[in-house]
Amino acid sequence: MQARAQERAAVLSPYYEHERGVTLYKGDSLELLEAMEPEQFDMIFADPPYFLSNDGVTCKSGRMVSVNKGRWDRSQGVEENHAFNLRWLEACQRLLKPNGSMWVSGTHHVIFSIGFAMQSLGFKILNDIAWFKVNPPPNLSCRYFTHGTETVIWAGRDHDTRHTFNYKVMKEMNGGKQMKNLWNIMAPRKAEKAHGKHPTQKPIALLDRIVQASTNEGDRILDPFCGSSTTGVAAVQNGRHYVGLDQSEEYLDLSIRRIEEHL
Repeated sequence: MQARAQERAAVLSPYYEHERGVTLYKGDSLELLEAMEPEQFDMIFADPPYFLSNDGVTCKSGRMVSVNKGRWDRSQGVEENHAFNLRWLEACQRLLKPNGSMWVSGTHHVIFSIGFAMQSLGFKILNDIAWFKVNPPPNLSCRYFTHGTETVIWAGRDHDTRHTFNYKVMKEMNGGKQMKNLWNIMAPRKAEKAHGKHPTQKPIALLDRIVQASTNEGDRILDPFCGSSTTGVAAVQNGRHYVGLDQSEEYLDLSIRRIEEHL
């Protein structure tokens, strides 16, 4: 028991801590998740690898650029990818409080695996959000429809979960009408990348809505693949506590710069 506790403490050595309730850890996300104590988070937002880095090209700012983002985004094959998704989702499920909920974003490359894995693990699917990016990059091959959406799955920890949903806040945000599951939100603008760039950065507006919809002030939020910590920025802006995990020192340093602007 003591040896296990020492191992856990060694793995969970913070890369950054702030008294306002922000903690960042550097390391392999699976190892960090599996070392944490259970049932401590009210909400988890995950933007996992989409396995898109296949040596193809896309359009960015009017230029043809590679889609490759790093080794972490390379596909290992359908079965290996799904096994990875099952493992990190199960680890996250263990960390949610009984009434906690989880959001996972993805394109068609990964989201069907995510949905099946969540059903297999006993999550309660609450909604699938269609995030319409409004002004997506064109499809250069002209052989497919332009990819203008991502899916975000929202799920309770299990079928007994009494999840938080701030219905009135969402209705007010939507001009007094019930908010639908089609969200028109532009990709991150230049100002959101003032401290540096991350290849899969999500817009503040998206995470701000998710945080306000499914958490309350003082709640604890986890992002297991935090990148540049848009989740952390939204958490701090709304008075929530935040834990972010990433293996890249470069992106953790970017996270710190972005978060400290709002502390």
